[in-house]
Amino acid sequence: MVELEFRDKTKTLIDSLKSICANYGLGNDGNEFKIITQAFLYKFLNDKFAFEAKKVDKSIASAEKWEVALNQMSEEQRDKLQLKMSADTARLKPHHFIQYLYNRQNEANFATTFDDTLMDIAATNNDVFAVKTDGGAKVVLFERLSQYIADESKRDDFCRAIINKLADFSFERIFTQKFDFYSTIFEYLIKDYNSNAGGKYAEYYTPHAVARIMAEILVPKAQQGVVRNVSCYDPSAGSGTLLMNVAHAIGEDRCSIFAQDISQKSSSLLRLNLILNNLVHSIPNVIQGNTILHPFHKDGGALKCFDYIVSNPPFKMDFSDFRDELDSKENQQRFFAGIPKIKAKARDKMEIYQLFLQHIIFSLKPGGKAAAVVPTGFITAQSGIDKGIREHLVKNKMLAGVVSMPSNIFATTGTNVSILFIDASNKEKVVLIDASNLGEKVKDGKNQKTVLAEEEEQRICEVFNNKWSEEDFSVVVSYDDIAGKNYSFSAGQYFDVKIEYTDMTPEQFAAKMKGFTENLESLFSQSCELEAEIKKQMAGLKYDA
Repeated sequence: MVELEFRDKTKTLIDSLKSICANYGLGNDGNEFKIITQAFLYKFLNDKFAFEAKKVDKSIASAEKWEVALNQMSEEQRDKLQLKMSADTARLKPHHFIQYLYNRQNEANFATTFDDTLMDIAATNNDVFAVKTDGGAKVVLFERLSQYIADESKRDDFCRAIINKLADFSFERIFTQKFDFYSTIFEYLIKDYNSNAGGKYAEYYTPHAVARIMAEILVPKAQQGVVRNVSCYDPSAGSGTLLMNVAHAIGEDRCSIFAQDISQKSSSLLRLNLILNNLVHSIPNVIQGNTILHPFHKDGGALKCFDYIVSNPPFKMDFSDFRDELDSKENQQRFFAGIPKIKAKARDKMEIYQLFLQHIIFSLKPGGKAAAVVPTGFITAQSGIDKGIREHLVKNKMLAGVVSMPSNIFATTGTNVSILFIDASNKEKVVLIDASNLGEKVKDGKNQKTVLAEEEEQRICEVFNNKWSEEDFSVVVSYDDIAGKNYSFSAGQYFDVKIEYTDMTPEQFAAKMKGFTENLESLFSQSCELEAEIKKQMAGLKYDA
């Protein structure tokens, strides 16, 4: 009951912040998401600081107002307190607290005070909370939010409206909540800002069913809580749905997240996701940049390899402006199956997912595991780079299997998708699943999407992890079997073809054949009559000038 109550209150806070933006002309504005997410994050960090301080110091916990108790401490005392707090707690000073700003909201130039506070918090916490670009620059935690109000005379009121909403509610009682709670809140927070509506580098939002299936197959329940000190990587991370699910399956304190995405917006959302899910230690590993052209994560000069890799890469995109730069000697091993050619008339349909797949395979540790969303056409293509990648996985015995998903599992694209599972330690049987007939069709706005029931998700995971064969659903094959089928990864091509036989007497057989013959003779007769009628009608046609 407490969880539901606070989930609703948190959603109400988010709605209130969106309402403030709308009232000041920023509804659906390109900068609205920055204001919403950063205001939410400021509140979250402020309350997390209070929660941790009260855990460490009983005098703060028992104080009528914790902010006053902290303000009365010396700087040295506050520093010692901070050292005892959890490492994912932001460093805050008394003038950073929401209550401090709340008490000064009627002073002149409040917008400047508000913005200066956020910028000071960002500077104080730059080493831990800043996202880097592939060029080495840092994307700091906060920006001057009032700058997005064009009318300077309204900026003070705008910031007052925000601080009043933030002061009305406390997150403190929900810090004991777990992954499922925060994933729901995060999804609600970003639902209007994270879509694949188009654009050159569109954000791709992965359905939770796909993320959960990936996580449970990569990290089966028997291994959860067992593996430790492992690295998890997503080269097209988006807002981090896949990474969060895998990290949760492993244990947030047992793994380090590494990510890269070309979108600054996505990188900022991923940072927020990491903060909400106790993965602050991984924020320095979040890179905003072009993974294909400038892969950032390296180890001793060479590209870093990872224990787990997940990805839902963009499928098709115009990368003609840097395609030729990729065709270099240093990239020959990484792009072992080739680099897609520039399409003369359809550059926006260049198969960039092929580059991501090769990059993933190249970036996998010996014995590592990976899962990637691919267009279903990839699993059966008879030639080209797709087939070259499949041959590589089979010949090097590093394929775990494939799950072909139902159509419209992504509401915003009609492309059928499959999940490719790579396992560099799997030297024997491969599991191929055809889940295309599962799920229920539902409306999602103007689109239709397919939603899997929880039991269907579990069926997919159990069949895959146990390597079960089920009629017209799954098949377990050898690498030799796959090579014999021209390296097809489609389950349907391995299903047994069943011919049903019916017992009948010679007399029954003769009667059936007579019936077929008479039916054919009747059809042939009708055909002749139709031909004669057509010829007759054609002969009667006259030219009319």
